[in-house]
Amino acid sequence: MRSIISLSLVGLTLMASPTETKAQERLNPMIERHERGESLFGLYAPANSRGRRGAEPAAEKTPLDLARETLGVTTSDYIFSGSMEGGVDRALPEWSAYVAGLMEAGATARTHPLVVKSPKIGTDTSVLRDIGTQLNSGVSALMFVEVESAAELRSGLAAMRFRSQGGTRSDNVGNAPAYWGVSEAAYRQKADLWPVNPEGELINWTIVESHEGLANVREIAAVEGIGVLWPGAGTLRGLFSVTDAEGRRTLDQEAWEASIQKVLAACKEFDVPCGFPANASDIEMRIEQGFTVFVMGWGEGGFSTIDVGRRAAGR
Repeated sequence: MRSIISLSLVGLTLMASPTETKAQERLNPMIERHERGESLFGLYAPANSRGRRGAEPAAEKTPLDLARETLGVTTSDYIFSGSMEGGVDRALPEWSAYVAGLMEAGATARTHPLVVKSPKIGTDTSVLRDIGTQLNSGVSALMFVEVESAAELRSGLAAMRFRSQGGTRSDNVGNAPAYWGVSEAAYRQKADLWPVNPEGELINWTIVESHEGLANVREIAAVEGIGVLWPGAGTLRGLFSVTDAEGRRTLDQEAWEASIQKVLAACKEFDVPCGFPANASDIEMRIEQGFTVFVMGWGEGGFSTIDVGRRAAGR
């Protein structure tokens, strides 16, 4: 049964005793699960529905409404957003308002760690600067999309680390300490990259979703500091599909699955957790194959997929 509870119960859950809070050493609970060898299950952040064309528009939910909706689901280990993949400046205001709503509703990085996509790094130095901006919003993990080389990944990882820690991130911390619930000094100390720094509280997720990325996947997986490696299943599906003379798209199922397994093999070779965007029909199979981090869409389908996955993973 889907674990949706009343907001009053959520409030009780979040109001941990001082003893319990002190006992929790990690600011990022996702890392605790990695260190215990457990699987992680997360959901995309809820958003206002665009509705069907011609249909009566639904009432717009405020950021606080969406935050309270988020806190009403207790089975998700993290909250995910891909809204900034197309550009940080455009999507940041709405994302920041949502994070402010989460804080007002009682969430912290300990209770609801946040993961966001960054735009493709490539050779665009502005993206590297934007990585710091995204971290300043309070996120606990960044996902790099369409990574195609170890060098590209290393430049992104450096942008996640303060200069004092050997990286290229500026000293500005924005609102991140507030969401993490720590002082600026404590944030600067803790906001380093795990597992390259075993005491760090930030995680990098990297997606391989191109022919070049697949060709270099072993070198990418071997980069020190990568936290979770993902095959970009949706993009790879398009990559291994062809259009016939009548305009119909046909998936080369064997080649597509082989690309997914190539990424998984690199994960296993270099002992990196492997992620997958699963659904209820395949999450048990992917867990058996060795995937351990999963993201699902917000809604009944995603909620039920988490339930299936948690049972299959013994959680």
